[in-house]
Amino acid sequence: MESTRFYSDLPTHVISVSQLLADDSCFAAVPRDWRVILTDVRKSTQALSDGKHQVVNLVATGSIIAALNVAHRHGITLPFFFGGDGATLLAPPSLAAAIEQALLVHRENTRANFDLYLRVGGLALAAIYDRGQQLNIAKVEVNRGLVIPVALGEGLQYVEKIIKREDYAPPMALQDTTLDLTGMECRWDRILPPESAQEVLCLLVIVNDPRSQSALLSKILAQIDSVYGPLAHRSPVSLPRLKLKATLGKINTEMRAKLGRFDFGYLLEHWLRTLIGGLYFRFNPEGAHYLKQIVQWSDTLMIDGRLNTIMSGTAAQRQTLVEFLGCLEDQGSIKYGIQVCTASVMSCYVRDRRDQHIHFVDGLGGGYTQAAIMLKAKLAR
Repeated sequence: MESTRFYSDLPTHVISVSQLLADDSCFAAVPRDWRVILTDVRKSTQALSDGKHQVVNLVATGSIIAALNVAHRHGITLPFFFGGDGATLLAPPSLAAAIEQALLVHRENTRANFDLYLRVGGLALAAIYDRGQQLNIAKVEVNRGLVIPVALGEGLQYVEKIIKREDYAPPMALQDTTLDLTGMECRWDRILPPESAQEVLCLLVIVNDPRSQSALLSKILAQIDSVYGPLAHRSPVSLPRLKLKATLGKINTEMRAKLGRFDFGYLLEHWLRTLIGGLYFRFNPEGAHYLKQIVQWSDTLMIDGRLNTIMSGTAAQRQTLVEFLGCLEDQGSIKYGIQVCTASVMSCYVRDRRDQHIHFVDGLGGGYTQAAIMLKAKLAR
């Protein structure tokens, strides 16, 4: 049976994510002939220490955009998961090879322009299932117009372990492969929390027993909703805090990530566009509508068998949540990592400012990566 439209044709659930996780009937097994494709910036912690957090985020965003543009040409929707310093995607067999080859070109551009090495690799679902792993997926609308994938099982983490091994041998890029990063933008200044007394929190949680994964993740999300409020309320992205940053350095980084080379015409054109963008957003009704959609369509929650989320709130709210997570950790149910940031950063995929854009959010200074360091230290004990 043709599986190309498996994800495109999945029903979209309009319930809370905690409710979704509590209902196994909402999920479907990913077809055996689909492929997991993963990218990861190697030594990202060192890159963050070197002040390259913007570049790391942009490279990770580019991984998703490269795949989505391949899928867009075929009218297919793909599930993807943004991780701050990398990304995970699921692709049907008809698109997987083209996506991986585009990502290998992205890897070479990243190395040539930023002196960063981007791991690229993949594994068929058949191989994952044959190793006893599971991967089930659902679609849920978390804000009006923003539909995200939710994955359960340990299949994606299994692939991640394989591709991050030192002995993993990635394929070589084809010479005639093209890379299309149309729509990639990185022009927003760091985004302060909505209120001056707030902070930005990046949180990663894994469940120790796969049999309890859905129930515990549902319980944790319900607690986050109780402490921080619903997803839209706790978002670190708010309309008053959005400010364009029209520096040549920022446009240059975007240009090199997108084109793989220097292009003076691109640099000048997009610098000027960013300079006048403030007027467009302030005085043009379409611009004002786009800003509101940015807030609605910011990707701040990811569940790929783990919980990854970024939110804004007070130190008191964080303490309440940490006490709750600490109890679950002491019981041996979960392990978690957190990172507190003073602001968030955002990179964007904009195909059409009216109705085709999504915005990837991370904590300033690599919040997700820093939270992962804490989590990995616990796992190593």
